[in-house]
Amino acid sequence: MIPIRDEIKSHRTPLVNYALILVNVGVFLYMLLSGPQMDRLVNTYAFFPYELTSGLDLGDARSILTSMFMHAGWMHLIGNMLYLLIFGDNVEDRLGHWGYLLFYLAGGFVAAFAHTLVNPGSQIPTVGASGAISAVLGAYLIFYPQSRVYTFVPLGFFLRLTVLPASLVLILWFLLQLLSGVASIGATDMGGTAFWAHIGGFVFGVLLALIVKQRGEPVATERVWG
Repeated sequence: MIPIRDEIKSHRTPLVNYALILVNVGVFLYMLLSGPQMDRLVNTYAFFPYELTSGLDLGDARSILTSMFMHAGWMHLIGNMLYLLIFGDNVEDRLGHWGYLLFYLAGGFVAAFAHTLVNPGSQIPTVGASGAISAVLGAYLIFYPQSRVYTFVPLGFFLRLTVLPASLVLILWFLLQLLSGVASIGATDMGGTAFWAHIGGFVFGVLLALIVKQRGEPVATERVWG
């Protein structure tokens, strides 16, 4: 399934979400134009799980942060930014600008730790905003379960545009990550998708959103373009 937009209108301009998208795109273009320096950039700024298991220091924390804004290719970038664009504005609306920024970054750190727990000795560089965005998806599921999402659903060789409940889209997405993550346990570490980073980030987003929602503050549910 490929979501393209939701029906929840933001009540404030999602400045942080737009800034995150711009930084991700800018970093990717910088890496793309770096030519022979790209390997050095990856080795310097990507996150390596084996380094974290040898003891957390300032360099490890920095690499977790910088790796959140690096991507391995155009499809990796476009897929992540599409999800962030669709779901991030409403979560920022709910948490406020600074709260959303701290939440997003914390989600990325939790995702890195979750990935490391399952792959403690991995020397494969980990890059991408997927872990932090997974936290955004988890929070969206709790804040806006009744929202609807316009989604392209594959039917053989064709894509059909349909409107689905956000809860269905996000739960199916999480189950796919969970099944893939379980299947990857014990497999040879050859790189690819960091499913446990997605799982860890999503669970973190759900838990934090539940805590925030228990405060009883109203949640906007107006159905228009998001």
